[in-house]
Amino acid sequence: MGPRRIELRSPPCEGDVLPLDYEPIRLKIVKDDIDTIIYIGGTLTRYYTGSGDDGTTGIISGRRVGKSDILIGAIGDLDELNSAIGIAVANLEDMPVRKQLETVQNAIFIIGAELASAGESNAPKARITGKSVEELEACIKELGGSLPELKQFVLPGGSVPAALLHHSRAIARRAERSVVAASKTYAIDMHIVSYLNRLSSYLFTAALYINFKNNFKEANPHY
Repeated sequence: MGPRRIELRSPPCEGDVLPLDYEPIRLKIVKDDIDTIIYIGGTLTRYYTGSGDDGTTGIISGRRVGKSDILIGAIGDLDELNSAIGIAVANLEDMPVRKQLETVQNAIFIIGAELASAGESNAPKARITGKSVEELEACIKELGGSLPELKQFVLPGGSVPAALLHHSRAIARRAERSVVAASKTYAIDMHIVSYLNRLSSYLFTAALYINFKNNFKEANPHY
């Protein structure tokens, strides 16, 4: 079966999220002279459209919403989180943790797509499930199993990769709060909230693990 075709009646804005239930291979603009674009796959090859200049952005259904909408704010926080994790990955040499984080980045992108279709009739089947949360918990146990007992709070820092993971953890907490707030208005699967809650714990554990493995002593706050 070839790549799925999706027709949008208004062109997407830069930063818009496309459905992830098909193979992202390529994009083909069939009619660039009118407001109809056919997508084959999910990779944008045009980097701006100007259609968001009115303060709105397109979601998966093609409907346009204000960029100040609480749902768009949550998607933006997820984008920031994914970018922060990308910086951490770029500074990490530990391959097992890098692979775990790359899996997490993909999951965050999927969450963004699921939020962009929240409450829409054409919403794709949820891909963040209880199993996704369990897999993240398994990563926490794997990394945490090699760490000494934690008896005090720690100050974010240590090695550069660990500090970046702590920064990502703080953003993950904000993204979780944004998604919870959006869930009061939009139909959002609560497995997403569980995943983000567990993700901040994973990022904290990964930061401790990287410091421990690289012989960086954790600093503790003084009261």
